[in-house]
Amino acid sequence: MNTTKNELTSRRDFLKTSAVIGGALAAPAILPGRLWAADNSETLRVGLIGCGGRGTGAAGQALSADKNVSLVAMGDAFEDRLQGSLKTLKADPSFGDKVKVTPEKCFVGLDAYQKVIGSGVDVVLLTTPPGFRPIHLKAAVEAGKHVFCEKPVAVDAPGVRSVLASAEEARKKKLALLSGFCWRYADGEREGYKRVHDGQIGDITALYSNYHTGTIWCHPRQKDWTDMEYQLRNWYYFTWLSGDHIVEQAVHSINKISWAMKDAPPVQAVGLGGRQVRTGEDFGHIYDHFTVIYEFADGVKGFHSSRQMEKCSSEVTDHVMGTKGRLDILTFTSQEIKGEHPWRHGVNKRLMYQTEHDEFFASIRSGQPLNDGLMMANTTLLAILGRMAAYTGQTITWEQAMNSEESLMPPNVSWDAALAVPPVAMPGMTKFV
Repeated sequence: MNTTKNELTSRRDFLKTSAVIGGALAAPAILPGRLWAADNSETLRVGLIGCGGRGTGAAGQALSADKNVSLVAMGDAFEDRLQGSLKTLKADPSFGDKVKVTPEKCFVGLDAYQKVIGSGVDVVLLTTPPGFRPIHLKAAVEAGKHVFCEKPVAVDAPGVRSVLASAEEARKKKLALLSGFCWRYADGEREGYKRVHDGQIGDITALYSNYHTGTIWCHPRQKDWTDMEYQLRNWYYFTWLSGDHIVEQAVHSINKISWAMKDAPPVQAVGLGGRQVRTGEDFGHIYDHFTVIYEFADGVKGFHSSRQMEKCSSEVTDHVMGTKGRLDILTFTSQEIKGEHPWRHGVNKRLMYQTEHDEFFASIRSGQPLNDGLMMANTTLLAILGRMAAYTGQTITWEQAMNSEESLMPPNVSWDAALAVPPVAMPGMTKFV
């Protein structure tokens, strides 16, 4: 991560970067190389880095997005995850024949990402735990690969700054860079937020999003596991790997707050959170609930709440309030505007996960590569800002968050590394770095 402390130090600088990276979405690109020949029939060779459930799903969607694409390489820290994913993909009748992964192209270990990138692929899918995302993205872009980058794209500010630099490099190289913020590719949400931006609900006055769910998996420690294997197997519960659940999961809802505000950064945030139910050592050191208030330059406030607790009501909804109406996003159910100009979309007929890959591969084929770099970095930092505010109990500005020097990556990332579990953050005691 080569970004210096003085880079992107202000909100103005961030918006300047927006204009640079965002330009990649509008201007046609002239792409060299065999993949953009006149007949456009060359096979796109895909490599999967991270073979968990999301990685397996992304690989299937990639194979379904283009008629001439093959999965040729896979990499994961663990052999069992890789082989399980490979078996699942091969068995799928709709695209199993496109899985061309030989034993020689199955890479296992902490350096598997380097081997996949160097195996002759054209496109890489980055679906490992988020803590590794900046490192993997940097390596893929430096090697000239098109990238699908699952959300979130970092767990700390140094990682976000690295991602911004990689996104700019991808723009210069005319490489497609697509994020896993799938709601940006959902038909109803696209139409709903377009109507908001067109003024159908008037001036935005407030925003609210929540992500209230149950708990997730947990793998008890085995006696032969090192600290590294234990934490990687349970990556969700360690901030250096997941960023906490506000960054890993609820970032989808925070993305929709950002979307409503046309991705303009907030001025500051204040938040709270803690561990009320999920307190055992099996759950690492992350929180089980958060509430964050984001304040934007025009006085609009975005209210976010997220929770992972069993036997509680579950709800994932988003609301944009305006002077002439309100947009309600009821996840997987409907998108509706109530007020002076009512509108309703209903259930999305297209699967957004597939749509994003369809458009990703189409952009590669067309020579007009998509670049989600700024949006995915912006949203990720919004979630990190919320975590910072909740962990410290302080009001944290956007500039402070962007320039934070807190790096969560351990100094020694190896199988025999001694990894102590950090203490649970205590508001008023935990310091902002």
